[in-house]
Amino acid sequence: MTDSVEDTAGPAGAQSPGNEPATAPEGGYPAARLRLLQDETSNGPDRRAALARLTDDWLAGLLARHGTAAGLSGTALVAVGGYGRGELSPRSDLDLLLLHDGRADAGALAALADRLWYPVWDLGLALDHSVRTPAQARKAAREDLKVQLGLLDARHLAGDPDLTATVRTAAYADWRESAPKRLPELHDLCQERAERQGELQYLLEPDLKEARGGLRDATALRAVAASWLADAPRGGLEAARTRLLDARDALHLTTGRATDRLSLQDQDQVATALGMLDADALLRQTYESARTISYAADVTWREVGRVLRARSLKPTLRGLLHGRTAGKGERSPLAEGVVELDGEAVLARTARPERDPVLVLRAAAAAAQAGLPLATHSIRRCATANRPLPVPWPAEAREQLVTLLGAGTHTVPVWEALEAEGIIPRLLPDWERVRCRPQRNPVHTWTVDRHLVETAVRAAALTRRVHRPDLLLVAALLHDIGKGWPGDHSVAGETIARDVAARLGFGARDTTVIATLVRHHLLLIETATRRDLDDPATVGAVAEAVGSTRTLELLHALTEADALATGPAAWSAWRGGLVTDLVKRVAARLAGEPDTELRGTGEPTAEQERLAIEARRTGGPVLALHTRAEAPTEADTGPETPAPAQEPVGVELLIAVPDQPGVLPAAAGVLALHRLTVRAADLLLLDPIDEGPVLVLSWRVAAEYGSLPQADRLRADLLRALDGTLDIPARLAERERAYARRSRAVLAPPPRVTVATGSSDTATVIEVRAQDAHGLLHRIGRALEAAGVAVRSAHISTLGANAVDAFYVTGPDGAPLADAAAHEVAAAVERALQ
Repeated sequence: MTDSVEDTAGPAGAQSPGNEPATAPEGGYPAARLRLLQDETSNGPDRRAALARLTDDWLAGLLARHGTAAGLSGTALVAVGGYGRGELSPRSDLDLLLLHDGRADAGALAALADRLWYPVWDLGLALDHSVRTPAQARKAAREDLKVQLGLLDARHLAGDPDLTATVRTAAYADWRESAPKRLPELHDLCQERAERQGELQYLLEPDLKEARGGLRDATALRAVAASWLADAPRGGLEAARTRLLDARDALHLTTGRATDRLSLQDQDQVATALGMLDADALLRQTYESARTISYAADVTWREVGRVLRARSLKPTLRGLLHGRTAGKGERSPLAEGVVELDGEAVLARTARPERDPVLVLRAAAAAAQAGLPLATHSIRRCATANRPLPVPWPAEAREQLVTLLGAGTHTVPVWEALEAEGIIPRLLPDWERVRCRPQRNPVHTWTVDRHLVETAVRAAALTRRVHRPDLLLVAALLHDIGKGWPGDHSVAGETIARDVAARLGFGARDTTVIATLVRHHLLLIETATRRDLDDPATVGAVAEAVGSTRTLELLHALTEADALATGPAAWSAWRGGLVTDLVKRVAARLAGEPDTELRGTGEPTAEQERLAIEARRTGGPVLALHTRAEAPTEADTGPETPAPAQEPVGVELLIAVPDQPGVLPAAAGVLALHRLTVRAADLLLLDPIDEGPVLVLSWRVAAEYGSLPQADRLRADLLRALDGTLDIPARLAERERAYARRSRAVLAPPPRVTVATGSSDTATVIEVRAQDAHGLLHRIGRALEAAGVAVRSAHISTLGANAVDAFYVTGPDGAPLADAAAHEVAAAVERALQ
């Protein structure tokens, strides 16, 4: 008796048993098959189904004829795998199982199998075959996952239908019983295959079957659904699988080979066979299909992991759960309207996306910063709320986008989830032209859209090098946006970037900087590698194009991020050295321009003076809370540019306190304890009516989640902090421990603290660039207090998830610090933030 006989081709020089010539297979199947494949009116699912029916009839006839001739009963011929699903491409192999009830003579059974298999080989078709009893088939499935998956698609062809029904019933029962054990194994197989074959949606020569997002992944999702443990998102999944099958059909017909790899030399012919414009259209559709399947796989495997965890089983699904999670069923706040639940970022029960158009960006930013996936149902709920953001965007929306882009590698899965559910094109209409757009250059690893996101990921690691991380991140996202248009993509991109930046709500000056970065994002690398840097004209041309040292600083970081995101061949130590040399020469040429980013002490407002007088009169802190519109700064508009319309951005908190040690860290610590996020702040030292200096702190704050605290509670806690009865460091540490279970997986660049030499004649300017976090300003203030310096003024900016702060400090004598002392203070602050 033959058991588990499997092969992919017949023996060399094989001839059909019974002296039947290999050139004359059974019946008229070969001619009918050829006519079907040559019929241009039949294609796609209809042709695959027709080819399967034709093959069914032929094989059923073989079994009936030879089984009857041999006097055998109790047998059945079963199609499994792809053939079992009725999906026969022109060069597909046939997966066949000959079932028997165990009573037939072994020799007769072997002879019958030969009379079934040899005609298939005679036609030059590949064959996977086995001969088993139902019990043997069940045993083989338990031992081999691939056999078990094949049996899930078992379809009766001929013979005793009860045998087939027995195997199918047992296969599904065994699969559902063993799913908690077999699904992790299946996931590992998918992961290992993806590591070998790569991601279909980015490959110039993808394997339509084996690469991640290909046909095997689609089959795996069917198996997961059959387990009843989880199911894949259905939107577009079947259409994506059908398009990949259609492409494989055309590939088989144009090459005449059983291949699944869409090689460059075959792409034009395949595109023509499918009625497409060109190979780029073919690749783009293929990438879109693969992206749909990959996204469905990510969501499905995450759901499997959650189900297994809920069953108190120890999941071994490598990579299914991202980071540590809160306890089962617990909700841990992430942001206003966003919580962590079972390892995902989800909308809070009280969230109302129909009233809060910024919610989807806030949820995405919170998820990326926490290193969590954004729940599919939450994205869809935001998508169906159908309340678009106003144009220009409100400040919070812009800040949340920058926070999302600055989350590093965790940006990618969240961005892909938003794109899969149609959110990104709504937010950025110009994105549609670059979505899934191939780049026919082996230097490029990614499609255009993924390259843009990868550039933002790389730029996130360089934010400590620039004064405006938000401009760097947005320019990184837009630098190749012009590739969806004809002509020079840098020229087209400049126009698009200017429109997008204005749409996002950037001021006129910032919009110009972003447009300049996009227009000249190739300037430094091309000049450094193709021009004579010793020629003054070379340096002069770059300086004229860039215009300022601040823009040059941003362009340098963008150049590096772009090259690193392109691929390993696009950046090297040699290229980096040339670019750095060019930047130094251009910076020297631009030296002497006024620096408008660091501001000294400004003129107090009437309200600030009133609060200062009141604080001096009462001897204690005075607070005022106001809902204010955002007044654009000169950094946003420039001194000669009309200011854009103001927009409400939250709450302005004014605090006036008689000058004494510890005011800045105390005030910052109290705000952190009350979960207030500081978006911007200024500190001024006033001397009302010569009665003694008063510190006036102007904060623009927003509640991290929940409602704003009352001013009386803030004042009471500030008094306790100043008199030492409120231990802020201990309270902040206690909170960190309480939320230690919540994953904060973003690997931010280390903090950078520098001395801005020459920025002020009356004070030393300490610049701090760091990842925004609870209590950051409190730690900075304590470090400055410990260093024995006085803070005359401070200017705090939070750009997305990046804090960019400037502190004007003096020594005990009221004079600027000596150079060595200033650098010691900067080093001390940097150590305090690590």
